[in-house]
Amino acid sequence: MKAHVLYCDGASRGNPGRASYGFALLDPSGTPIRRVGRDIGRATNNDAEYAGLVAGLEAAIEAGVRDLEVRLDSQLLVRQVLGEYRVRAPNLKPLHRRAVSLLTKFDRARVVHIPREENTVADALANDALDGRA
Repeated sequence: MKAHVLYCDGASRGNPGRASYGFALLDPSGTPIRRVGRDIGRATNNDAEYAGLVAGLEAAIEAGVRDLEVRLDSQLLVRQVLGEYRVRAPNLKPLHRRAVSLLTKFDRARVVHIPREENTVADALANDALDGRA
C-alpha cells in the first residue's frame, strides 16, 4: 500500500516578519486532497515551517489518513522532529511537541528531507498567502 504524501513549507519576510505556511496533501496516486496557504501574521521562518507541518498533519488526520510520508525542505525541522537535533528556541518547543504528538496518531508516518526544488507547490502556497492570493 502506498502512503499519502504531505508537502509542507513556511515563509517569513523579515525573519521575524510577515509569515505564512503552505501545505499540500496528496492521496497515494498523487491527486491533491487539500492545498492550503495561510497568513499567520508576524513570525520567524521556523515558526512558519512548524505551523505548516502542524496544520498539514491535522488535515491528514481529519482526512482519515493512516499511512503518511511528510516531505519538508527544512533540514532543521526534519532533524528536530526525528529527535536528531534538540529544539532550543523556546517559541518552537510547543510547536515541536504538537507535531511529534500528531505524528503518533498515524499507523505509519515518515518524515523526510527533500530538496527545495521538490517542494515548489507548498512553497507557492505559502508565498501566495503572503501576497494575499491564497
